[in-house]
Amino acid sequence: MIEARALTKKFGKRTAVDGIDFRVQPGQVTGFLGPNGAGKSTTMRMIAGLDRPTSGEVTVNGRHYREHRAPLREVGILLDAKAVHTGRTAYRHLLAMAATHGIGASRVREVIELAGLESVAHKRVGGFSLGMGQRLGIAAALLGDPATVILDEPVNGLDPEGVRWVRTLVRGLAAEGRTVLLSSHLMSEMAQTADHLIVLGRGRVVADATVDEVIARATGSSVRVRTPDLARLHRTIAAGDVTVTTLDDGAAVVSGLTPTQIGDAAASAGVAIHELVALSGSLEDAYLTLTADDVEYRSAHVTRTPEEVAR
Repeated sequence: MIEARALTKKFGKRTAVDGIDFRVQPGQVTGFLGPNGAGKSTTMRMIAGLDRPTSGEVTVNGRHYREHRAPLREVGILLDAKAVHTGRTAYRHLLAMAATHGIGASRVREVIELAGLESVAHKRVGGFSLGMGQRLGIAAALLGDPATVILDEPVNGLDPEGVRWVRTLVRGLAAEGRTVLLSSHLMSEMAQTADHLIVLGRGRVVADATVDEVIARATGSSVRVRTPDLARLHRTIAAGDVTVTTLDDGAAVVSGLTPTQIGDAAASAGVAIHELVALSGSLEDAYLTLTADDVEYRSAHVTRTPEEVAR
């Protein structure tokens, strides 16, 4: 487990991380989101012991990273896939890392195979594509078979097969009971991969909940309902913050209640339900809503005439 308590980091007068508290639990994939400048990278660097907190603390498996006698066996981290000696081969790079922890060559070959790097294992890293570099970084993170895995933008440069591989990999690691923290700007991929989300905005936690809860809170949620006794259901669930809108096909959209709440109310009143489907916005919609006031670097909207575009 990763646990942050009042974690703060200041660079001069600038506060990059502002007294945040969170827990990354084992057995699930936790997505770590936020705009550029939100404090994600700084937080991950503090987890890895690369930056010292100004105040507060963050621990991995109950200890500060620097206190672990064999950190590669406790936490595997990919923060910068380019942080590799470009003159070494992939195999030699991993073998050198393994030697620091008494890890055998058989494990090096195992993670090379896991990452799909067999064909380039003895080629110099300097000639690797971005995608191959990412695979090598992931292999390095898994070298010590750690209980905790932290991956920052692991799908950068990967083709669709590689993206699917990472998704399957991290979900498999979580299913084994490991702690997985995954940072990405790809909302569609995060929606398919993460179970839980921690969202930062200007150094503060703006959301810490399941994916469904984050979407529902940020975008609002509604439920499509079909019943042969809509009037009775309406009377049963009527409340000040509940709205029921009848659709042309005979179904209705209920806002203000979850599917579970509607189903329980209908069962108590003896109302048959033929359809009960949650309707919600996308994770991208929720993310943009949550971080709308926390974007440090905002693109300008420039309107050009067709003539200007042609030029």
